[in-house]
Amino acid sequence: MWNRAGKLLTQRAELVYSAACARCGSADSGSRWMKPSGFDTGLQIHNSLTKQKEALILAREGVATWYSCGPTVYDHSHLGHACSYVRFDVVQRILTRLLGITVIHAMVITDIDDKIIKRSLEENISPTILARFYEDEFKKDMMSLKVNPPAVYLRVTENVPQIVRFIERIIRNGHAYPTEEGDVYFDIGSIGNRYGRFVASVEPEVEAVTNSRKKDVRDFALWKRSKPQEPYWESPWGSGRPGWHIECSTVASSVFGSQLDIHSGGIDLAFPHHENEVAQSEAYHQCGQWANYFIHSGHLHVKESGEKMSKSLKNYITIKDFLKAYAADEFRMFCILTKYKSGIDFSEGSMLDAQVTLRTISNFCHEAEAYMRGQLQCGSVQEAVLWERLAETKARVQAALTDDFDTPTAMSAVMNLVHHGYRQLQPSVKAEGQARSPAVFGAMTTYVRDVMDMFGISLLHSKVAELDHSSSVSLETILEQLTNFRSQIRAFALSKKDHPSGSKRELYPERIPLVEACDKLRDDLGSLGVTIKDRGPTSTWEITRGGPSQGQKIQENETTS
Repeated sequence: MWNRAGKLLTQRAELVYSAACARCGSADSGSRWMKPSGFDTGLQIHNSLTKQKEALILAREGVATWYSCGPTVYDHSHLGHACSYVRFDVVQRILTRLLGITVIHAMVITDIDDKIIKRSLEENISPTILARFYEDEFKKDMMSLKVNPPAVYLRVTENVPQIVRFIERIIRNGHAYPTEEGDVYFDIGSIGNRYGRFVASVEPEVEAVTNSRKKDVRDFALWKRSKPQEPYWESPWGSGRPGWHIECSTVASSVFGSQLDIHSGGIDLAFPHHENEVAQSEAYHQCGQWANYFIHSGHLHVKESGEKMSKSLKNYITIKDFLKAYAADEFRMFCILTKYKSGIDFSEGSMLDAQVTLRTISNFCHEAEAYMRGQLQCGSVQEAVLWERLAETKARVQAALTDDFDTPTAMSAVMNLVHHGYRQLQPSVKAEGQARSPAVFGAMTTYVRDVMDMFGISLLHSKVAELDHSSSVSLETILEQLTNFRSQIRAFALSKKDHPSGSKRELYPERIPLVEACDKLRDDLGSLGVTIKDRGPTSTWEITRGGPSQGQKIQENETTS
């Protein structure tokens, strides 16, 4: 099928490509990674291109260009998707909050695809209407999970003319070929040994040689000819639509040009999707290295079966269903407790671990605030030791997060600080008049809240806002007034009278029902996720869960564990 002219064109493309690589300093490097020139962030990042940690060097000081593959919008997103997006949201927050780096994030929305077409035909609606509906649902899910939106979303269907021009240039550069039927394929053979950067990350599927229109079984479609009942666009090769991989290369290049700092995605996208992205992008730009760093998140597994959570296996939980039982912060903590690139097992037990971690931190901050307000009387505090622990924690957290965003190690350091603080906050009835150390607890709680906020996790005040976002009067104000009123009633009910015989003072019998009513109110609010703690003549309150059903769920878990 391919004549001598075609072979000469391929040979010429290989020479041109080699020359371009030589200009980039990689003429004989094959697929070897080249260390970028630019500004060293002081952070180590695991680069899937080299399969090891590398120094994160950015082309522009204080700015990171970041591209990620967005969803194919044909159905509701599930927890597997959520895990990847939340993890990379945490990574971006660390870059911004810890290192002061402005992240320019672009994400593509795949709104034309075989799955979208199939689903639209099944439901007898327009593919555009279907895609827009699930795109909106995806964005709502991300908002519910507190994932920061990218700087820009770009739809495939709104970039088809750019995709056509992108393909035309790859053909002109000698790295793609059209067929008589109207398809266009990327020519893997034209780039020599530069294909295969991610094969070691994920084993490629073996494709049977059934398509005689291809020069090589590895060649992949840049443009697909139209079929009956499918959407199509006009192109130099006839009516059709873009292939899957080309959309990302085109959109990323339209925003960032020929150089990209970071490209992210789930590990299942490494091969063949990201592999093909790199091949066609470098063929288009005629450069030796298009993206400097690829980072991949591990799979979310269903613990009972060990399977990856996916729609094809029908073992998934939608984000919407999940958030009916758990809070967004609980899922975020669940993600943070493992490294972003590691696989993660989802189960009720692992979610309970996340809940307990959050509750421990929240309780510590609450106890420390009560101590600072003088509502919690404690013995002598080892202030110098706590200041030292705080300094050590800051250093450990900084070291962990600059070592490939090691959030579990950072959280371990934070929890160690919390436990040391708790040990100093032991109530004592003999603490009256002793020296107090509120400043160190103020520093500790402020730092813990700052770290949690950097991770995108809210503690008390944000939880209150989430629960009562639609009310003109804040829930915090209502609970404060209720607790103060209860404290006054309780103090009145617990006041004692002198016994006629002059012996020990005793409660007024007629006020005992008031004490019982105060206790019942405390217990009832506890079942709804509001904890009231009586501290002598005063009381404090704390929201421990995000809603009634979750509070009940936690109590049941604590009863059975």
